[in-house]
Amino acid sequence: MSFENLSDQYILQMYESIRTQVRADARSGFRLMGAPAKVRAEELRQEIERRGLQLQCSPIEWPEGT
Repeated sequence: MSFENLSDQYILQMYESIRTQVRADARSGFRLMGAPAKVRAEELRQEIERRGLQLQCSPIEWPEGT
C-alpha cells in the first residue's frame, strides 16, 4: 500500500490501532493478530521513520511466537 497520500496523523492512528489489537489479544489469550498484521505494522513503522515521526510513537511489543 502506498502511504504517500495519507496524513501523518492517519499513519500514526493505523499503527496505534494495530498496537491496541495486539494488546487485546495478549489480554484475551487468543491470537487474532498474526503475521499479516506484523507485516503491516512494519510497513507503517518504516513510513513513520521515513517521515521523522518515530518520536511520536514507540515500537509495538509483539507476544512471543508472533
